[in-house]
Amino acid sequence: MKTESCLMLKWTDLTQDWSAMYTRAKRRFPNLRDQDMVRLSQDRKCFEAYLAERHQLTMNEAHEELEDFLFTEGLNREFSRSLSK
Repeated sequence: MKTESCLMLKWTDLTQDWSAMYTRAKRRFPNLRDQDMVRLSQDRKCFEAYLAERHQLTMNEAHEELEDFLFTEGLNREFSRSLSK
């Protein structure tokens, strides 16, 4: 069984396929603006600050929301892999 930390996507996992992951992030965080995403995809702290600003969150809340998103996406990835076996 995988541990929680193994399931969570890393920021680099997210940015490797940014266009696909951005679509999923936009569903979770609807106040993201397309024109801002290219520059924000390169720096996690900037993305968290932007997320906080656009969704009226504290920096800590934005960090936690992003962590939750990465974990959820990691679970989705593992589930998809298990289905393909």
